[in-house]
Amino acid sequence: MTTKGQISQFIEKYYLHFNAAALVDAAKGYEEQLKNGAKMLVSLAGAMSTAELGKIFAEMIRQDKVQIISCTGANLEEDIMNLVAHSHYKRVPNYRDLTPQEEWDLLEKGLNRVTDTCIPEEEAFRRIQEHIVKIWKDAEAAGERYLPHEYMYKLLLSGVLEEYYEIDLKDSWMYAAAEKNLPIICPGWEDSTMGNIFASYVLKGELKASTMKSGIEYMTFLADWYTDNSENGIGFFQIGGGIAGDFPICVVPMLYQDMERTDTPFWSYFCQISDSTTSYGSYSGAVPNEKITWGKLDINTPKFIIESDATIVAPLIFAYLLDM
Repeated sequence: MTTKGQISQFIEKYYLHFNAAALVDAAKGYEEQLKNGAKMLVSLAGAMSTAELGKIFAEMIRQDKVQIISCTGANLEEDIMNLVAHSHYKRVPNYRDLTPQEEWDLLEKGLNRVTDTCIPEEEAFRRIQEHIVKIWKDAEAAGERYLPHEYMYKLLLSGVLEEYYEIDLKDSWMYAAAEKNLPIICPGWEDSTMGNIFASYVLKGELKASTMKSGIEYMTFLADWYTDNSENGIGFFQIGGGIAGDFPICVVPMLYQDMERTDTPFWSYFCQISDSTTSYGSYSGAVPNEKITWGKLDINTPKFIIESDATIVAPLIFAYLLDM
């Protein structure tokens, strides 16, 4: 039996009540799922890549603690941006005190702020753009079409960005995923910098929209993957809310109700880390039991909600799963 490390022992000893206890329960529930042969989907909303979650999430991927990822277009690209432009990022610890003029000054310097961290436009976006546009155009010339993350995998595995690497490659979750060809669902990819750039080339007549596979194709891919991999259950570990979580979780009621495959199993585990409090009509703030009414979770599905900051909670849960 694997001995847990000091971080795991610390949280088991001191995280005994309220959100702290929910964190431990969720981590143990996740671990139990994997021990029972279930697979796990992890969804990434917010700016988890810019928060450098890759430093631990990449190891989760390498150790087969996650079998499929759903993420926003921002998380897809921002891990690669951090890989190639890390030294050019600017941290703004006093971001709460910035005036509109100071925000404008950051824009004029090409620094796009995400809470306390500014992404450098020239070094991050443009450095990637040159190479990804060539991959898009080459695919179109060959009559090929791919999903957004597949183009990103091609970019990483081609080696064209190697000269720009500014962090240890093992800290990039996207590179770890590319090496395993891990399935990724990226709903609403158009709502990202690279999505905007792709749209601009479509507007200029330099690319066809059809060269990029669509969200419907992501859903049909996920439907097939879920059907093929749910024999021992598939758990759902949701970081944040929004489309990264709502899109993939809907595959179960879609298969059960719309495809009339009534033998489709519900998600076998559910955990959400969110600082969105329960509110009127909010998906991000919906309690897990609401998902029962939509045919996503069963009455007996283990359900956890940790109302806290994902940048604090997720690394601790991952550390527990990695026996740290």
